[in-house]
Amino acid sequence: MNNLVKRVQDTYLKSPISFQIIGITTLFLVIVFPIYGIYNEIKPSDTEYSEDRGSDHEDCNVQGIELRGELFTYVPRDDEGVKEYGLEDSSESEDVMYYLKNAENEDDIKGVLIEVDSYGGSPAAAEEISNTIKSMNKPVVVFIREAGLSASYYAISPADYIFALKNSSIGSIGVTQSYLDNISKNQKEGNSFVQLSVGKFKDSGNPDKSLNQEERALFMRDLNIIHENFIQAISENRNIQIDKIRDIADGSSVLGEKAKELGLIDDIGGYVESQKYIENLIDEEVSVCW
Repeated sequence: MNNLVKRVQDTYLKSPISFQIIGITTLFLVIVFPIYGIYNEIKPSDTEYSEDRGSDHEDCNVQGIELRGELFTYVPRDDEGVKEYGLEDSSESEDVMYYLKNAENEDDIKGVLIEVDSYGGSPAAAEEISNTIKSMNKPVVVFIREAGLSASYYAISPADYIFALKNSSIGSIGVTQSYLDNISKNQKEGNSFVQLSVGKFKDSGNPDKSLNQEERALFMRDLNIIHENFIQAISENRNIQIDKIRDIADGSSVLGEKAKELGLIDDIGGYVESQKYIENLIDEEVSVCW
């Protein structure tokens, strides 16, 4: 196994739990990191939505934040600052929190507009962003594009107002730690696992060894705790009775209109509608800094 593959595997094993949607077309294997997409270079297009993206507005009064790709607390970078392990399409909670607090402390910034397009990621990253949004004294408005699922939905659930498109995928209140074991493959190739560890559960979850029932019970204990934390957070952040959240917390997603009916979002809309909404909140014309 080369060094890069080993480093990736070691990182996965050290950070195994994540919120993620399972299904659509691919099983998202998540023994995961967290989501970044903030302030990437935006390619120009002919749409009104993208014309003001990537440009600096000295007179802007709303901070724009992009929460795209998989959500992590942080992503390792090389010496040139480029994200490693092929995680360019990801977001980091430490960056989202930075821009949120910066907006809070800037007198000229009257509110925050968050764009979400993510299928999930790290529970810890979601909790960090959620707690930071709850601490804000300025309005935070969200619009969901393709997806606002699992960790990304948890992260933005305390926002003052959430828009989504009719065809947006929303929710997926569930937790996964699934992984692919290599045991049969190793046996076929003549490889054997040599265990050298101290601590009964130190090698638990290693894909090169079998998972016994005691280890499985240990993982499921933590998954159930995180799932309950997720349920309680959505109930509190969206002001929905907890039993109603439990009824839908099966890991599945819903589309925009159903999400509105369930109280997971506030209205149907996108960039234009969210911009108008925040404009009414701050009572002045909006100029967004992305």
